[in-house]
Amino acid sequence: MRKTLRLQPLASAVALGTALLAAIPNVGAYELYADDDSHLNADFLAVYGWMNSRKNYDGTAGGSTWTEGFVKYGLSGDQGLAGNGTAYGALNWVSSATWRDGDPGGNTLGNERTTKIEEAYLGWRSANLFPALGEDGVDVSFGRQVLKIGTGFLINDDGPNLGNGPADGHLNRGGAYYNAARHAFDRTAVLRLGGKDGLHGSAFWLKSDNRAQAETELAAGTLEYTAAPGTLGLTWIHGLDVTDEWASDFQQQRDGMDIYSLRGEGDAGIENASFGFEYAVQDKDAGNERAWYLESGYTFADIAWAPKLTYRYSRYSEGWDSLFNGFASGYGTWFQGEVASNYAGPFNSNTGIHHVGLKAKPLENLTLGVLYFDFNTLQRRDALNLDARELDIYLEWAVTEHLLVSPLVGLYQPDRDASNGGNQVGGDGTNVYSQVTMALAF
Repeated sequence: MRKTLRLQPLASAVALGTALLAAIPNVGAYELYADDDSHLNADFLAVYGWMNSRKNYDGTAGGSTWTEGFVKYGLSGDQGLAGNGTAYGALNWVSSATWRDGDPGGNTLGNERTTKIEEAYLGWRSANLFPALGEDGVDVSFGRQVLKIGTGFLINDDGPNLGNGPADGHLNRGGAYYNAARHAFDRTAVLRLGGKDGLHGSAFWLKSDNRAQAETELAAGTLEYTAAPGTLGLTWIHGLDVTDEWASDFQQQRDGMDIYSLRGEGDAGIENASFGFEYAVQDKDAGNERAWYLESGYTFADIAWAPKLTYRYSRYSEGWDSLFNGFASGYGTWFQGEVASNYAGPFNSNTGIHHVGLKAKPLENLTLGVLYFDFNTLQRRDALNLDARELDIYLEWAVTEHLLVSPLVGLYQPDRDASNGGNQVGGDGTNVYSQVTMALAF
C-alpha cells in the first residue's frame, strides 16, 4: 500500500485532467418533453480511463497502473413564464471510483468510491423584459453549480478531487482524480447583467465544500466589454473565510485576500488568429503575488488538416495561490502537462512555463494534438527543483455523436529526481505515461 502523505501547502492546487470532456461532440441531453415554453431533459455523462505511469512522485518506488471513472446523471430543464422571462434549473448526481494502484502522485490509493449530489440549482433569465440590457440581460441563479471567470485562469470549478492519499484520507472526495468527477461549488448566488455582448458584468458569492480547498468562501465581480475583435475584462475577488480545521498556513491567507486582474481574448480582427492574456495580482497578508500569461495562435485553414499552432508563456510567482483554476478549452489549459500538472508539479506556482501546441484534424471526427512544455522553477531556496520538459501526444476520436475515445502518451523529463532536490522516484530518466479515456454522453 502507498504511504500516507502529509498535505503540503500547495496540494490544493494539484491539477486535474478534464480535457476530454470538451471534445465530446454531443454533450447534450435526452429530451423527455418539449413544447414552445418548456423543456425537460435527462442528462447522462460517463467517463472511464485506463492509466499507467512508469515512475511515481509520492515517495514510493516503482510505477502505478490504475483505472478510474465516473457517471453523472440527472435532470435539467427550463420553463417560460408567460412573457416574464424563463426559469431554469438542474439536479444531478455523480458516482465515482478509482481502482488498482491509485495515481503516481499519491492523491488516490485505488479504494475510493462514492455517490453524491453534484449540481442542484435554480435560475431565472429575463428574456426581453429589459431591452436596454439586451436579451437575457438579467440572469439570477443560486444553488450548487459550476462557476467560471474568463478562461478559468483564476476560477474555473471546485477541484481538485483528492482521494485517500493525502491527510490520512480526510480530504477524500470519492475517486476519479484525473477525470475530475466533481466540479460544482456547494453554495452560490450569481447575478449577471447585460447579456454577452457590449458592456456586461457579474457579481457572485460562492462557498466550497472541498476540504482540499479549505472550504473557501469568496465574493467576486467582473466587468467586461465584448465586441467582434474579442473581450476585455476586469475581475475582483475577495476572500471571505476558510475552515481552519482544513486550511494550511498557506490557505489561511485566503481569508481577507483580494485579487485583481485584467484579461482579454479574441482574434483582434485577424482571421484565423487567436490571442489571450491575463495579468493578476493577489494582495494578502504575506505580501503581493503575481501571475500572468500571454498566448497567441494561428490556424492554417488553407492547408490540409487545418493545423493550429499555439504558443503561450505563463508565469506564477513564488507564493501564488492558484485558487480554483482549472481546465478550460482542451488539454493543457490550465493543467499544463499531463504528468506535471496532475502528479509531478509544478502546480501553477513558483514557475515560468513555455508551451507550444499543434493540433490538426486529419478527419472530421479525428483530432491529433502535440503539446510541449518547458517548466522553470523561479525560486529554489526552500522549494523542490521542478525544472522539466514534457511532450504529450494525443488523439480525440469521435467514434459516434455520443462516444469519444482519447489515447494519450506523455514523455516527462525532469532535471532532478527525489535524491537530489526533485520528486521523481527512481532517477531523473524520462517517465513514459500513457492513458486511454472514453466518454459517453447523451
